[in-house]
Amino acid sequence: MNSVFHPLTLVTFFPLVGVVILLFLKNEQKNAARWTALIVSTITFIISIAVLAQFNPDIPELQMEVKVPWITVAGFTIYYYLAVDGLSILLLLLTTFLTPIAILSSWRAIEERVRDFMIFFLLLEIGMVGVFLAQDLFLFYVFWEFTLVPMYFLIGIWGGKRRIYAAVKFFLYTMAGSILMLLAILWLGIEGGTFSVPDLVAANAIPPGTQIWLFLAFGAAFAIKVPMWPLHSWLPDAHVEAPTAGSVILAGVLLKMGTYGFLRFNLALFPYAAVKLAWLMALLGVIGILYGAMVSFAQTDVKKLVAYSSVSHLGFVILGLFALNSTGIQGGILQMVNHGISTGALFLAVGMIYERRHTREMDQFGGIWKVMPVFTAMTMVVAFSSMGLPGLNGFIGEFNILLGAWGAGGGPVWKVRLSLCFTQLLQPSASSWQPYTCCL
Repeated sequence: MNSVFHPLTLVTFFPLVGVVILLFLKNEQKNAARWTALIVSTITFIISIAVLAQFNPDIPELQMEVKVPWITVAGFTIYYYLAVDGLSILLLLLTTFLTPIAILSSWRAIEERVRDFMIFFLLLEIGMVGVFLAQDLFLFYVFWEFTLVPMYFLIGIWGGKRRIYAAVKFFLYTMAGSILMLLAILWLGIEGGTFSVPDLVAANAIPPGTQIWLFLAFGAAFAIKVPMWPLHSWLPDAHVEAPTAGSVILAGVLLKMGTYGFLRFNLALFPYAAVKLAWLMALLGVIGILYGAMVSFAQTDVKKLVAYSSVSHLGFVILGLFALNSTGIQGGILQMVNHGISTGALFLAVGMIYERRHTREMDQFGGIWKVMPVFTAMTMVVAFSSMGLPGLNGFIGEFNILLGAWGAGGGPVWKVRLSLCFTQLLQPSASSWQPYTCCL
């Protein structure tokens, strides 16, 4: 099949059609810009459904591959290499599903420079889809960095009062981790003779000692994006200052790029390091779970509350992935999708209230049930889903994560140590509290 009209190429780059159309519109044509972005993003979602229809869930290997030479330099060939498997198909659908919803949420909220806003949003969709489909490390890095630019402008131009501070902080944090990942990618490509992820995984030729350093280099970029404690401080600022559509995509998709990276690259490329450092990653995940939950209790700004709850939920995902068993990993993947849906819905609800009351302070929202009963009921269901109430989607992922963590390698000793970590973290004033050594 021609690589230009390959389904994965179409679903990745079809938003460019909307970008080109928007470039020919005038700034005054606000409704035309909105409709163009909505129609193009909806068609992109339909293409992703077509990709799903061609996907065979019984085949664990990569499917629908498109691989053509892209750049040849110094004897190395970088490929335009896209493929889909059971992990990326879920995140592809999540991305293309949330994007038109986010655009709809900005229909009346964004009145200034509407055309530019929609251009950046469609460009962001290209980057996010590319991250989940790229199977060449260099191509993956290009898409990874590309997502940084549109989100920087979405926050910095259409954000709140402290938008410049939040945008710069987001940019610097992400860029710092990405530089380390770039160095690790270059080492892998030069030493392995290829940037193809499946080829590098099949070769399995990375020395154990080197795996530790490469794991940490990749992990720094992914931990910032998740974000994991203690690299999370950019997230509340970005969420609070971002427009509603930006918060929906940030929580629903961009944070999943970090957990996806851990699963796709750190566990697959560096299995020795993953086993050796699993205790540390699980510990940081547990700290994130408890820290994010406790800090959420202290918030009066409802948007900041949801932002800190994301730190807690993504801590669950990290704990599940580094349980290193099928139950934990499956729970982590489920929680990635569930969190994207439920937290995205929560930010939509917050945005709806803010557009009417122009405040996010929770003590100003008393009595909403009487005047907006349907909205309140739906918000309550979404909130319960986010909390993991049995019977709703959030429960399934978190329950599997806890089962996986309890069944992780190490036998009873691992379970006792994990229990001690929970106990000590819940009592931070204890004189014996040693957060980095309680699981050693």
